Amino acid sequence: MQSEHTDLVLNIGMLDGLQMLLNLASGHRVAEDRQTTHTTIDDRTHRGLRRYGTAAQLDAARAVGTPPVLLVPPLAVSARCYDLAPDMSLVAHLLDTGRIPYVVDFGEMTYADRHLGFEHFFDDIVPGAIRAVLDDHGAGEVDLIGWSLGGTIALMTAAARADLPVRSITAIGTPLDYNRIAGYPLAKRLTKPTGGKAVTLALRATGGIPAPLVRIAYRATAWQRELRKPQYILRNAENLDALARMQVIDRFQETMPGYPGKVSEQMWENLIYRDEIARGVLQFGDRVVDLTSITAPIQLFGTHRDAIVSWPAVHHGVDLFAASERVEFTTVETSHLGLLAGTDASSFTWPRIGEFLASFDRVIAFADA
Repeated sequence: MQSEHTDLVLNIGMLDGLQMLLNLASGHRVAEDRQTTHTTIDDRTHRGLRRYGTAAQLDAARAVGTPPVLLVPPLAVSARCYDLAPDMSLVAHLLDTGRIPYVVDFGEMTYADRHLGFEHFFDDIVPGAIRAVLDDHGAGEVDLIGWSLGGTIALMTAAARADLPVRSITAIGTPLDYNRIAGYPLAKRLTKPTGGKAVTLALRATGGIPAPLVRIAYRATAWQRELRKPQYILRNAENLDALARMQVIDRFQETMPGYPGKVSEQMWENLIYRDEIARGVLQFGDRVVDLTSITAPIQLFGTHRDAIVSWPAVHHGVDLFAASERVEFTTVETSHLGLLAGTDASSFTWPRIGEFLASFDRVIAFADA
């Protein structure tokens, strides 16, 4: 009798799991998409700017003199990466610590944007966002935080525009030596007979890397997750929190924009083929960006479990930023996205960012006293 009861419970559980699997496959949402309270400061194309938090939180930050934080997203990734869900939100955490976060949103990239290069971001778009943040907040300086290639753009901006009042830069999972990432050294060897131009011409012909290819490539880095998804749904049919987190990541992957043409060419030529970023000095036409000249404090995060950016590729920054008054490196053993959002991020990455930023607050407070 006990065995029959157990079998009945298991069968009912399996049916529930199959029904949930069918529901999710048909587009059913376990939980609504909720964003942190925010205000749009600028809605221009590729220059979107949002301030997170309420008016009361902004007034409180202004009253104690806490500088704002500008979050710079990677190219080919939605700016929502910093606010995926209430429990997967760096902006919500920053607000909880009394800081006002702003996010610059580059938006969708299409063939029409193929002329956009890194220089458009580090010389124009991000500096413009910094000035708008300071005007809106009323502060005299800003902290920059960037995940993945967003960290690259933040670092390039600080190096190219030393006139900007950047107090510190935090780069999370940002590649700084592509020779230490699996696949790239082989790609360089295979294209050496053409001087790397075979890849450049292909990227130029397509006007960049289209969004569908970006999404497929990102999913490929987590192929085990994709294969195990049906089993995960069956196992968590009654765990709506777990399924909601799964859907948040799925939605994040489904909304990835593409890479503009010129940027994709520069990524290949400057960052990968010529390895300029590893040496710290990048040449974009007549524009030279010297990362080794950055004097602002820098914080880096890496992980040995990252399928996209290897730990050594991030750790290279410890030696690269020799002019910085302070370089800190933290290892958080998780995935590439896990460095930014999720349980590991909330337990390790976010608190460490808070400690890093607070250390400058204390220095200012002591100096004023």
